[in-house]
Amino acid sequence: MRTAVVVGGGPGGLAVSGALARSGWQVTLLERADRIRPEPTAVVLWPNGVRALRALDLAAGLDAIATPLPDGGIRRPDGHWLVQPRQTPVERLPVVVHREDLHDALIAGLGERVELRTGVTVRTVRATPGERPAVGDGRHTFEADLIVAADGAESVIRRQLAPEASLVSSGCAAWRAVIPWYRASGLPEAVGGEILGAGYRFVAASLGDRGSSGGSSRGGIHWMATAAGAPRPEPPETQLALLRRWYAGWPAPVAELLAATDPADLVQQEIRELRPLPRAYGFPVGPGGVVLLGDAAHAMPPHLGQGTCLAFEDAATLAALLRESTLPDAVLAYDRVRRPRAAVVVRQTRRMSAVLQTRGRLALRARDAALGTITPRLLGSATTIATQWRPPAN
Repeated sequence: MRTAVVVGGGPGGLAVSGALARSGWQVTLLERADRIRPEPTAVVLWPNGVRALRALDLAAGLDAIATPLPDGGIRRPDGHWLVQPRQTPVERLPVVVHREDLHDALIAGLGERVELRTGVTVRTVRATPGERPAVGDGRHTFEADLIVAADGAESVIRRQLAPEASLVSSGCAAWRAVIPWYRASGLPEAVGGEILGAGYRFVAASLGDRGSSGGSSRGGIHWMATAAGAPRPEPPETQLALLRRWYAGWPAPVAELLAATDPADLVQQEIRELRPLPRAYGFPVGPGGVVLLGDAAHAMPPHLGQGTCLAFEDAATLAALLRESTLPDAVLAYDRVRRPRAAVVVRQTRRMSAVLQTRGRLALRARDAALGTITPRLLGSATTIATQWRPPAN
């Protein structure tokens, strides 16, 4: 029986663990935390992410937990439209899913061939020619035919195998929250679109509808705010007060959403990215190999909503290649397929970052004047990338 060690219990790690187990692999899933806890926020899945989940046999019930995200256009803080809402075909629209609902679906897909070990901090990776690959935590060594590094942007495995890839700040921070429906009285049920200022951005989306939430904390309104600068060290109460001050006077329902947010809802994140990307995503080792997956391979800003989608693409591609090829050929094929794909998406994300983080009066005037042309082209290109991706044929 073929064996795999997956390092990291995020969405990508859970997805690939379940996929390998359903293909007959014995999988050991290592997670640093004592429990796998998803953030109480939401994630956007573009059509490529949904298609990857279907290829992984993980999309059952997705319709019950996903809400279509309509094109709401882009406005300035004074309410002026920079990009009017468009009639985008349904098949090209993303959906928004509560991370806890997605987590439950991924956990349900693990099956009996996955052994989950929590509280394990991987510190070393063995990639010695002629030996099976392995990882260790200083006390135990976990050896397998295949090691999957899904251990996030700060991946220890990537740092040892691809030290040229540096994790750097993107120059901004993000705040997310989900306001449950039972605290959203007076707020519109359908929320969408984004507002773009000088180094500030606010995006909101509805999760389900009031009638179907049944008082559940997983239905409601999800919002994300980004601001230039470093993360704030203050407690959540102070951070929320700052957000309310920064976004004062912005078009509805920004003030209403921030007013309905409790400090306990707030999740802050420093936005970081890999520059440059790793020289390889697959490393043949003896009779097997090591692969990088998700943020360990291509951490990027969230401006196009492709981080989780690419992780699911990675998982679907790896699972398909392992059904078609033997190790280490599948590791080499994974590298050939995934690196160019990730590079294209990262390039588009960086272009959008440059637009979103424009500051200075003259630069803002130039950006706003051109935004009606630039942004639809950028978003159209990103949508095409997301829509056209197909998993490898089985």
